[in-house]
Amino acid sequence: MPDLQNQIALVTGATSGIGKVTATELAKSGAHVIILARNPEKATATQREIKAAAGHDRVDVLLADLSDFEQVRQAAADFNARYPRLDVLVNNAGLIFGSQRQLSADGNELGLATNHLGPFLLTALLFEKLRASPAARVVNVSSMAYRFAKPNLTDIQSAQSYGAMRVYGNTKLYNIMFTQELARRLRAHGIANVSTNALHPGVVASSFGESAGGWLSKLAQLGRPFMISVEKGAETSLFLANAPEMATISGGFFDKKKAVPVQHPFNTSDHARQLWKLSEQLTGTQFLA
Repeated sequence: MPDLQNQIALVTGATSGIGKVTATELAKSGAHVIILARNPEKATATQREIKAAAGHDRVDVLLADLSDFEQVRQAAADFNARYPRLDVLVNNAGLIFGSQRQLSADGNELGLATNHLGPFLLTALLFEKLRASPAARVVNVSSMAYRFAKPNLTDIQSAQSYGAMRVYGNTKLYNIMFTQELARRLRAHGIANVSTNALHPGVVASSFGESAGGWLSKLAQLGRPFMISVEKGAETSLFLANAPEMATISGGFFDKKKAVPVQHPFNTSDHARQLWKLSEQLTGTQFLA
């Protein structure tokens, strides 16, 4: 990996799975890494582990549940007060929730809030710090599960039609559409020092899916022997975060470090603009208008 000695990187969902590997490898390459996590005990333990692996103390913690917009705003305010810029933002956190529809503290469907709206808001609130970097990268961890998406923006909260896998698929498609629309808006505003790409990490053997309960948890457990390691799963995130050849590429979707087409009928520029506008309304923020 390139020497990241002067880089400042923030990784969400960094206390386990590919997020933890991503944060660790960035730190081992010299980056000053900030992990954003929900659980203070897990965050402190992870911080200690990453410091030991990296051989330096430039590993910090910000606490926030991405589904809670007040917490996201506080974490962003803390970051903005403490750091001069942001070179790498890895929106890694994502979950599948259970068979019963749940609401976030703000009244949003929990999967939508955690997987899409929270990362959208965080990116918006940190955008000026990304602009302050000579060459910033926004890496959005999506999934081939986008193929299961059946979005309906008039029922984006899944009040009329809820299913755990459907919500997950929808939000993973939203991650891709957010990436593409962000890249388009960056170009439209003539902002060349910020790029963004999304990725499929592979089917990773981690604790992911356990929170879903029921058959989804059982399926995840049964499939684990056939899954790739978390180290393998983090490779594309790391590639997008630091590979020199990715410096000028923006708006792509990557699998195994290669650009792949996004094949879904909902993935149109009109729908991406609608999703952006709706995301701004739901999060109470606006950027790159």
